[in-house]
Amino acid sequence: MRLRRFVVRFFHLLGIQDNNSGHFEKFMSTLGGFIGITAVILVSHDFLGADDSSMIIASMGASSVLLFAVPHGPLSQPWAVLGGHTLSAFIGVTCGVVVPDKYIAAALAVGLSIGAMHYLRCIHPPGGATALTAVIGGGAIQSLGYQFVVTPVLINACVILIAAIGINFPFPARRYPLALNRYVDRLKNLRR
Repeated sequence: MRLRRFVVRFFHLLGIQDNNSGHFEKFMSTLGGFIGITAVILVSHDFLGADDSSMIIASMGASSVLLFAVPHGPLSQPWAVLGGHTLSAFIGVTCGVVVPDKYIAAALAVGLSIGAMHYLRCIHPPGGATALTAVIGGGAIQSLGYQFVVTPVLINACVILIAAIGINFPFPARRYPLALNRYVDRLKNLRR
């Protein structure tokens, strides 16, 4: 009895909560992440002509977790994804160009991105990684300059958003974005 109470308190302290999602929900999240990143890779290779990883932003992996595991969360909504990534990419490139010390530029890019996302109401945690990538991503990314904001960041974000809409829409409990879910529910109520 004491051991169980200790374990429960320890889990609570770590923030481990019960996961009430069913197997279907977990499967759809997994499948969505796979399809979303596959789409980003295909678009990056086929349409952008990327022959290396500089056109695939690693922070899209974190975005796919939000878009497919918690599609109704505020950090997963389209404005958060688009605004968070593109704004952070712009700030990251700017810090990389203006600040001569790479480490200070990296820290400044992440900090300023967090502040800007707060003010523009587009908080998307993977945006911090996008800002960091713009500064420390290596020569291939730095050579893109401000093009990095559009190609690949904005294009990657749009592709993963389209994948999230397509994969989540058929399932009413997962319909994405959240505003679309509410709109469809209103239409159903009007028809009754």
